[in-house]
Amino acid sequence: MHELLSVHDVTFLGASPAELQRNWTELGVHRLSVIDTQLLEPEFRQILDAGDYRIQAVYHLFGSGRVPTDKGSVEAARAALCRLIECAASVGASCIYLLTGGRGELTWEPAAERFCTAIAPCVLQAQQAGVSLAVENASSLYADIHLAHSLRDTITLAESAGLDICIDLFHCWAEADLAGLLRSALPRTRLIQVSDYVLSDRALPARAVPGDGAIPIESFVAQALAGGYRFGFDLELIGPRIDAEGRLAAARRAGEVMGTMLDRLGGADVEVQ
Repeated sequence: MHELLSVHDVTFLGASPAELQRNWTELGVHRLSVIDTQLLEPEFRQILDAGDYRIQAVYHLFGSGRVPTDKGSVEAARAALCRLIECAASVGASCIYLLTGGRGELTWEPAAERFCTAIAPCVLQAQQAGVSLAVENASSLYADIHLAHSLRDTITLAESAGLDICIDLFHCWAEADLAGLLRSALPRTRLIQVSDYVLSDRALPARAVPGDGAIPIESFVAQALAGGYRFGFDLELIGPRIDAEGRLAAARRAGEVMGTMLDRLGGADVEVQ
């Protein structure tokens, strides 16, 4: 597996820590993208401590899935994220990326304002701990647990909250002026997630192995590298196509496709951060 690549553990959702380790070994993965609850599992931590692994990113759902508005829920959301920041720092994790929680009956602007207020102390803590705290873009199908459903809105929210950005290309590749949005997002971008989409596929979550679909992955990656991006590319492979091929087989093929692409684009010369 190319040194710039990780395979998100959600690809193997339901696997035990021992099964994950076997998959990492099969794939030759050393950069990991994990789920927050995994860091709390003793067996998972033992595997991390015993192996040559670097945690590139940790996923977290802020506010237990809803933008906190009252004092109690704000304090609980902050406490949970603060604990995760401490844990991430202790294992040398580079980045925590998150979904904001859903807005409920609020419109976008007041929900975003409350999110920014709620997360502010965590942003400061993460900066002091040397851990990037980022927000990602996700489809409006996830409006129950997230606010930012376009890369444009993600940039707006990140700038307002003082957060970094995780770009999920699957959820923004069809946006207008994608190149311009990437230029705007790149100074804050600390993770880029990659998968493909086959046109007319309605079998959600409908992700495909890079190279199998219509997403202009190579031009996007080329622009990111040319723009100075020095962080990792995360393969998030879920859905019926991935299951039909076999999760491990799909991840292996995705790693080969992306590794070849990165070498072609000069990724081997990138000084990884």
